[in-house]
Order: sequence, then structure tokens, then C-alpha cells
Amino acid sequence: MPDDLLAQLAELGAGDVPTKGGRTLAYVYDSGLADVDELARQALGAYCDSNGLDPTAFPSLRRMENDLVGIAADLLDAPPTVVGTVTSGGTESCLLAVQAARDAHPSVERPRVVVPDTVHAAFRKAAHYFGVELVVAPVREDFRADPVATAAAVDEAPDRTVLVVCSAPSYAHGVVDPVTEIAALAAARGIRCHVDACIGGWVLPFAARLGRPVAPWTFAVDGVTSISVDLHKYAYTPKGASLLLHRTPALRRPQYFASADWPGYTMLNSTMQSTRSGGPLAAAWTVVRAIGPQGYDDLVRQTLEGVDALVAGVGGIDGLRVVAAPDSTLVALETDGSCDVFTLADELAGHGWYVQPQMGFAGRPPTLHLTLCAATAPGVPDLLAALAAAVRRAREAGPVAVDPEVAAFVAALEPATLSEEDFDGLLAAAGLAGGGGDLALPERMAEVNALLDAAPPRLREAVLVAFLDRLMRPARGTDPRWSS
Repeated sequence: MPDDLLAQLAELGAGDVPTKGGRTLAYVYDSGLADVDELARQALGAYCDSNGLDPTAFPSLRRMENDLVGIAADLLDAPPTVVGTVTSGGTESCLLAVQAARDAHPSVERPRVVVPDTVHAAFRKAAHYFGVELVVAPVREDFRADPVATAAAVDEAPDRTVLVVCSAPSYAHGVVDPVTEIAALAAARGIRCHVDACIGGWVLPFAARLGRPVAPWTFAVDGVTSISVDLHKYAYTPKGASLLLHRTPALRRPQYFASADWPGYTMLNSTMQSTRSGGPLAAAWTVVRAIGPQGYDDLVRQTLEGVDALVAGVGGIDGLRVVAAPDSTLVALETDGSCDVFTLADELAGHGWYVQPQMGFAGRPPTLHLTLCAATAPGVPDLLAALAAAVRRAREAGPVAVDPEVAAFVAALEPATLSEEDFDGLLAAAGLAGGGGDLALPERMAEVNALLDAAPPRLREAVLVAFLDRLMRPARGTDPRWSS
């Protein structure tokens, strides 16, 4: 029976994008170090039954968490007063940064958080969850946060603004915001400044060590009060490990939640979770110590050399260009209009390269997002060849067109009242309806993505929520032992 179940797991995973080999340029991060991966799996399994709910019951987890925060503190130029927390991922780290800023000012009605329009969507989620007003400032032409626009947004209601956010780097374009200027304007007004370095925080310090130019963004910048850094990205640890560091314990204290107002144990949480497996923490501690600073120097060097080769190679592909010179490991590409990024994504997937199309935003065209990692770097010549071939094929096919009748159907939908019947009609119009109301996703997604790109953001959100709801329906009767 156990062997049968493991065989079923392997069969189920056969349709997933590969997590190893460096050909999935989103979602996963591969160091290419098979021995470290195996060590991580052993640590993950060894601590999967432990519980981070109570650090006094599992002192080993407390030790590992403090060790990881200490390593990150040294990496991020933190003062002796710095404190930190291991979270489940970047979104939780960003949520907690917003929650702590809000709860530090309980007397403020309708607290505000000022962000650039390129900030990660996790901050929009935080505003939605915590009842915070998100004030979005436009970025400069180079896609970096604009200190002037940020200051103007803050000064509209400085007494209600509890946090200013910048990115190192931004996800969509891979560039580092001017943290020095933004942190200074926040500090001058007595406002917290959070740096979202979830995707760059374990790359940029090593890039600086290697002599590459890196704009200031760490705790060495006056006014930076907190930083989020994901370990399960470029520290190459298994999923479920991020860090949120605060400059002082006083800044972190509102993040904590305690409740003695019930007959059970006094609940005390440092994160949004109560019970949390110690497995991801133990695996992160093991991987970070196994690779070590010299190992990360080598991994970052390899990755950034791959980025350099990719950027140079794209310059030789007619019809394709890099949107912004990358400051780290993220590259955004756009076309000259002779073909479209959605078809390029399909073409690349058909040849074993998995990239992420990004919809148009604020008048900017859609782009192709590539997250490079150490395991991708050796394959960059093959990736460039695949990109060039994909552009040729996409040009021959021409830009993807949205059926006018389908576009008209979508345009008539109302996001706030999108019903099951509306969604069924959309599926039928787009040719995505299977039997019994099921989804019938095509192998190529260019037309679907082009349709979503043409939809206004609120409608796109509503359609994708309906899609996710339809996708995640219970599968009953798959094991007859559980059916009666």
C-alpha cells in the first residue's frame, strides 16, 4: 500500500511544472545542489511533527529561529537592537509589517499605507484584510518608486499614514526603489518605512560582496524600520520560510497577538499562525548553514552571470527587448508589437521553458516575467535559442486576437455581481466549457490571457476568482473506502 500511494503521488505530479533543472522561471527556486536538497528533505521530515506554537515546549525551534534572524541581521547591516521572526512566506511577512504598523497607532482612524504602484500585491491583500487605506503613488519612467510622488501622497494625510513601503527589487520589473530618499522622507515625518526585499534580500547583499553596484536598501539606510526577506527563494530552502526583521523590539511588539480572555491556555503568537510545523524552519536552518556565505557568493555569482548573458542575448533578438535593466535576478521582456508575450509563453512552454506572462498595467504593455536562479544560469544559451525561435513562430502566427463577440460578452459583465451563470456563459463563449460545468483548459493559453489582458482589472479579478472557485471543487468517490 505505501508503495502504491507513492506511485500515485508520482503520477499526480507528472503534470506539474518541473521544480528542478532551472527551466521553470517562476514559482520555484533551484540551487542545483542535489546534496543540499536531500539534506533539506531530511531536516524537513525530522521536524515535521514539531510545533512552533510554544517556543518553550520546543526550544530547538526557538534556537533555530534566533540563529536565522541573527544571520540575516548581519547580512542586512542591522544594528544590535534588531529583532525578527520566521514566517510562512513573503506574503505573511508583508501582512505582518502592515499589521504591526497599524496596531502601533490604535488611535488613528482609517490608517493609511503609501506604496508605489509596482509594490507586490501582498500589500493590497494586507490593506484588504486589515481595513487599511492603501494609497498608491505612481512610479517614475524607470519603474522605480518616485520620492516626490510618495511624499505628496504621504502629505495628503500625514497624521493617518502609518507606513511607507518600497521594494528591493520590485517583482514585475526587477529594479530597486530609491530606498534612501523614501526612508528619509518617512523618517522626517515619524513614519515607519518597510523594505520589501522578499525576492532580493538574499541576493543583493552577496551581489554587493561580489563588487556589483547595489543601491543602498538595508538597515544601513537611516529610516528603514523593517525588512522582509524570503528564505525559500534565494536562500534555496524548502517552501514555507521567510523573515521579517524590525529595527527595534518596540517596532515589533504590535505584531504579537495575545489573548487570555477564554478558559483555555493563554494564546500568544508572533505570526498569523498559531500551530505551525517546525519542518520548514528546521530545513531553512539546515540549508542556510550548509551552503554558508561562500556558497551563496558562488550561487549569486552564477545567477547574475546568467542574468547578464540573458540580457545581452535578448539584445540580439529582433522584436524583443528588456523592459528595465535588472538590479537583481528578475527580468521583464516586452515585444515590439509584431508578436505578443502570451504566444511567446505558449511557445516556450511547448519547448520545456515555463515563464510567467504579466498583464498590461496603467497603460504599459504586457510583459514576460523571468525569474532566474542558479540552476537556470547554465541553460541560458538554450533559453536564448528557445526565445529566438519562439519570437519567429509568434511573428509568423501574428499577435493573438480576441474574438470580438467574446470581448463584447466580457465587457458587458459586472464584476461586483458576476454569477455562476455569467461565468458559465463566459466559459462557453471562450470555448472553455467542459461537461457538467467543468473547465476545459486549452493546452495553449494565449487567447485566454489576451482576453484577460483586455478586461479591466476589477473584472479580471472577478473572473479569476470565479475560475479559482470552479477549479477548487471537491473530488468525491476517488477512494471508495471513504464513500458510503
